[in-house]
Amino acid sequence: MNPLYDVVIPTVGRASLPRLLGALRRETATELGRIVVVDDRRDGVPLAPSTGDTRVRIARSAGRGPAGARNEGIRATNAPWVLFLDDDVQLPPGWGARAEHDLLTAARNVGGVQGRVDVPLPMHRRPTDWERNVASLETACWITADMAYRRAALVATGGFDERFPRAYREDSDLALRVRDAGWQLRVGTRRSLHPVGPGPWWISVTKQRGNADDVLMTKLHGRNWRQRSGAPRGRARRHLVTTVLGAAAVGAWTADRRRAAAVLGGAWLACTGEFARARIRPGPGSADEIARMVVTSAIIPPVASAIRLRACIAHRHARRRHPEPTIEAVVVDRDGTIVDDVPYNGDPGLVRPAAGAASALARLRRRGLPVLVASNQSGVARGLLTREDVERVNRRVAELLGPFDAMLYCPHGDDDGCECRKPAAGLVLAAAAIAGVDPARCIVIGDCAADVGAARSAGAGSILVPNAATRGEDIEDATLVADDLETAVDYVLAMGAR
Repeated sequence: MNPLYDVVIPTVGRASLPRLLGALRRETATELGRIVVVDDRRDGVPLAPSTGDTRVRIARSAGRGPAGARNEGIRATNAPWVLFLDDDVQLPPGWGARAEHDLLTAARNVGGVQGRVDVPLPMHRRPTDWERNVASLETACWITADMAYRRAALVATGGFDERFPRAYREDSDLALRVRDAGWQLRVGTRRSLHPVGPGPWWISVTKQRGNADDVLMTKLHGRNWRQRSGAPRGRARRHLVTTVLGAAAVGAWTADRRRAAAVLGGAWLACTGEFARARIRPGPGSADEIARMVVTSAIIPPVASAIRLRACIAHRHARRRHPEPTIEAVVVDRDGTIVDDVPYNGDPGLVRPAAGAASALARLRRRGLPVLVASNQSGVARGLLTREDVERVNRRVAELLGPFDAMLYCPHGDDDGCECRKPAAGLVLAAAAIAGVDPARCIVIGDCAADVGAARSAGAGSILVPNAATRGEDIEDATLVADDLETAVDYVLAMGAR
């Protein structure tokens, strides 16, 4: 059967990646499916981790940033949950078992479950400014350092917004959109370690590029986005005041207004000093750290303000993107999908609805989506059934699970060369024509490769709902896999009319 979750790891080739893959390989969790490593470097030798684990796949996102890399990873997976990990986290023994527990116990309305992230800090001294910055991951909400999302929630929201080119805010944006779509988010029981990597001398200045993402967050989610996403309050206003004071002091000095320049310069110095003290006070007190804080505290306000100004101009027309409805009709297989499979069944008395079929189909109809049945019935060509037998069974299926907009079937065998027998496109194209929609706006729900193949041949989408007879390679090849019909309908409604 389909695994519970796949893992997606965006990377730029950090040395910590092999250790993370080794930890995942050692996990005995049976619910872990694919491990997709997304290489987000623009160039360089393609990654090829020699793990010996067939679950590990490599995808490329060509420098599109964390959001683009994770979207590429989503497309390379098909499990009901996608669990995102940073390539520099460390997984303790038993992490997989706790991840399984978190996802298996998540209520149906839970769209995401976050793992707890611990950041080890030096024990012999107080942390530096950079170390405190990384340590904030421990209290950050919905960060994808260790975050699992239900696939239906990702489908409903369209995944990560690639207008966020850097880390951090793309996490908050997705979390807010998932919540706005009606899902709940919660914190799980699993824990991972996120060590503090090296921080160059100017790291606090280069990190100010994130101010552009804060501006975009305000445009997309309003001024209260920090409160809604659990993000700490920034210093943007104080940085702007400091920058204006400094610029005014320089202007007054240039205009030979020395007294005004002295007053304005003193105010600038006071603001800069307050900022530097706030950063120095909790630190280790070393000469290097103090020098770094003094210099960068003078540079950060104008840099941050300039970045915000440019972002206000660049994002002045930004609007939240709502995924367009893509599904206008649903084509379902019959035997093994909406009713229990009885080989070559011609007896209406043997028809038994599949578990959850009635409620799942009712949800589609309530949303106003046409529902059509398309099935192969080669028993007619084999002489095991008559067309009348098939139609009597179809009528019974409709009595139990209907009404359907159409019930189509192919009576031919494998060697008849017809265009309607799945995996050929004929039945799906005919269903789309009856529903009056483009085949690309249809989705096929079935239990085997023939259903997926028919959808692909017709240019439609597909969802595989495996049963005991579904082959493992069919599950592996499917684009979208659902454990049951209810989950398949979750996906359809997420993609369909909203």
